[in-house]
Amino acid sequence: MAIVTRKPRNASLRFQTYVDTSDITTNKPESSLVFGLRKKAGRNAYGRITVRHKGGGAKRKYRLVDFTRSQKDIYGKVATIEYDPNRNTRIGLVVYANGAKRYILIPKGLKVGSVVYASEKAEPKIGNSLPLSNIPVGFTIHNVEITPGSGGKIARGAGTSIQIMAKSEQYATLKMPSGEIRLIHLNCWATIGELSNADHKNISIGKAGRTRNMGIRPTVRGMSMNPVDHPHGGGEGRSKSGSHPVSPWGKGAKGTRTRKRKNPRILKRRKP
Repeated sequence: MAIVTRKPRNASLRFQTYVDTSDITTNKPESSLVFGLRKKAGRNAYGRITVRHKGGGAKRKYRLVDFTRSQKDIYGKVATIEYDPNRNTRIGLVVYANGAKRYILIPKGLKVGSVVYASEKAEPKIGNSLPLSNIPVGFTIHNVEITPGSGGKIARGAGTSIQIMAKSEQYATLKMPSGEIRLIHLNCWATIGELSNADHKNISIGKAGRTRNMGIRPTVRGMSMNPVDHPHGGGEGRSKSGSHPVSPWGKGAKGTRTRKRKNPRILKRRKP
């Protein structure tokens, strides 16, 4: 997929780019796998904002993606490749031999008509899902479980993949997209291949309104606030105040380590 540049009919279009959508085969999702999505605007169950800078945005419907690959030992065929407003990678509708329909994340190289299979006996080829114990060392995988049976949690974003570095009696050593190296149990399932739409990270938003359509509100610097609103606020003119950068609640930011417990399954951290 290529990056497409808009024709500059006005100033806001001059720097806008988007990913080519020629790979999408339909604009109408499968109705049985689509649900209404209420806007939370970054608030928790008590109505308090726990994630800032969220709100508004275009209306969306949620596509139920099968991260657990529930239809095991049954062959399925990719019927459509679709856009999902809730994630940056493509999703595909798989119709199984027993008539079941499920959405899966589409890896690079999987096309309409391709056959996918989730089984312990599956061949390790693109789109197939199988336990880590049955996947050869060196293969790239995505949608990896952290605990057996929990469904894929790691490497679900556009263009991401994990490499199997080694195996022991119980664990596989995986290199994450961030560079972190960690141990995952061999009974955890994963899907073969690198996820599609890798060019998503290279697009230029181009204008503020497009960000608002995504449901992202403006972010204001702490230094431009008042002291009552942020530790960096106040002072005459621009004031750095000489203190270390912190969050609005006084927690260290920009590189301060906040993790208290050491995870023994993480062999190498993302940051040294």
